[in-house]
This record gives sequence, structure tokens and C-alpha cells, in this order.
Amino acid sequence: MLTAIIMAGGSGERFWPLSTKEKPKQLLKIFSDKTMIRETVDRILPIIRPENIFIGTNIIQSEGIEKELPDIPKENIIVEPVFKDTAAAIGYSSLIIQERLKNKLQLGERIEVVVLASDHLIEKECDFRKAIQIGSREARENPAIITLGIKPTKPETGYGYIEVRDEKIELNKISKVKKFREKPSYEVAENYLASGRYLWNSGMFIFTIETIFENFKELMKEHMDIFNQIREEIDGKIQGIELSNRVKPYFDKFEKISIDFGIMEYSKDVRVIPVDIGWNDIGSFNALEEIFDKDESKNIVKGRKINSLDSKNNIILSENLNISLLGIEDLVIVEHNGELLISKKDRTQDIKKIIKNK
Repeated sequence: MLTAIIMAGGSGERFWPLSTKEKPKQLLKIFSDKTMIRETVDRILPIIRPENIFIGTNIIQSEGIEKELPDIPKENIIVEPVFKDTAAAIGYSSLIIQERLKNKLQLGERIEVVVLASDHLIEKECDFRKAIQIGSREARENPAIITLGIKPTKPETGYGYIEVRDEKIELNKISKVKKFREKPSYEVAENYLASGRYLWNSGMFIFTIETIFENFKELMKEHMDIFNQIREEIDGKIQGIELSNRVKPYFDKFEKISIDFGIMEYSKDVRVIPVDIGWNDIGSFNALEEIFDKDESKNIVKGRKINSLDSKNNIILSENLNISLLGIEDLVIVEHNGELLISKKDRTQDIKKIIKNK
């Protein structure tokens, strides 16, 4: 039985002022008339039924997500009481899925889980679903964790990398992972690209419930002990914020650590499916340069038209202000709800720092 966990607890800091804690990037309509989380759900509906799609979020955003996704059962909105990173979040969501669906399984049937972000852009949706189905079958037949690796198109320094054991990468062919690599320098990224043995780490995983908890038992025993305590609190009668409040004392005990550092880098059997699916994690405003068309001065302009003279390579998003540019280059200018951001392109990753000073 194929299920999905869509991670939707982001804080919205890197897309401020468009996004806020109450309305982060996944609840924005950036690329179409749909929010990003709506696009994410619609992307997998052809292969996963709505009752088998679960959303991991927090108390602040849960109400907005419920309104945005009326076709997803309310009890499938999993509210985390405290942010303790992805190891706790994925394990907790997997636990709820297991308890919720265990009595619905046919003899010999397993629960496969695909973990997705709620705010990624994927242009080749059919190829994406094909890769999910390949990974689901592999996870069902072998006690492995499967990840999707993106075929790199340039020496990108903003992504982690996956080194494969095969000498040559073949799309949609499962390979064993040799090592996960941290975000590299530009020179190292160039070497990765030239070698033909590295993929971008997309952060998308596929596994069976049994496999992920075996990995927790072996590699993150303290997490597993807490999951076993939480299991006793899940009785099927409470859900959402009520369940969140009940399990908060247990969440407080979790070490804050990502599943990448806790499990993926140390698991005995991690496999990767190389894919070319038109993927972009939209990690900052700069990513819009890869998505939207530019004008004759290589500016990206969304919303109101601008008055520009001798200004180029800028990103301008404005809903209400008429903006004039004179001799301006390589800036990000974003106006929304009475807030105005002006940043150099090479500083957009630091937007969350300036928010803390507000």
C-alpha cells in the first residue's frame, strides 16, 4: 500500500516578505493559480489515494493546510507539537500511518511511504510518478531506503550530493549509494559534475514502515524508545491538535537532528534512483531565475510593471508599489503587505537573519 508523507512545517523565512510563519512558501501561489502544497498533492493523486496522503505540519499552519486541502481527511493532518527536525517528524508520521492503516492491510501487504517536500517544483510529473513507483517496488522487495537523486545540470554549491557506486549513472536505474556529500565549494562541484557519478540530493525518500523503524532501532535507539512510548498514546480516537498536545512531553525528549545525519548517512542499504524530472527546491528568491522569463535587461518582473533605466539582472516582485530602477544591478526587491525587502542576490540566504532583527 503506497502512502505519502508531505512535509509542510516550513517557517517561511527565506521567502519573506511574501511568506510568513502563518502562510509559508507552501501556501503561496508562486508559479500557477495553485498553492505549492496543492500542486504537490495533485502531482501524486494519480498514484496515491487521498486517504493515504498524510501532511506533517505544525499548530500555526494546520488550519491553513486543512482549508487548502479539503480532499485530504482531516485526521491525516499530523500536527507536530515541537519542531525537532526531520528524524522525529518522519518517524512520528510513519508511526501514525502504521497505527492508522495496520488493520486495512491485505495478507502479506506492506505499507510503503514516500516522503516529499511540500514546496518543490517538479515539471516532469509523469517521470516523477514513474520514479516513485520504481522506488516503491524496490522498497517493498528489499529492506532498503530509496532516495531520488537529481541528475545535475551545473556545478551547484547550494545542494548536497549523492555519490553512486556505479561507474556511470543511468536514469531510472536503481544504484547503491556510496556516500552522501555535504554542499561543496564551486571547484569541488565542478569535479562532481565532470565525474558523472554524483547526483543532487533531493531529500525525497521511499521506504517501508518496517525498514524505517529497523533503521531507527539500529541507528537512533533513543528516538525509537520515544516512538514506542508515543505508540501507547495513539488510540485512534484523538487526532490533530489534541493528539499533538498529548504527545508534546515525548517530543520534548527528542534530540533535534535531521534524518540525513541520523539515518541516511549511516544506513547499511541506501539506494538511489537517478532522475531528470525538472526539479527545483526553490530554496531562495534566486531560484526564480531558473523558472521565469527575463526581460530585455535580464530582469525578472512579477506583479506591477517597473520603470527601468540602465538596470539589469534584478528580481522584482511588487503587488502595490510602482517601482523605478536607475542604475541598479543584481538586487532582489520584494514588496508585499506593506513590507519591502531590498537585498543583494548573493545575500538572499541570509534573509532569515534580518527577520530576527525585526
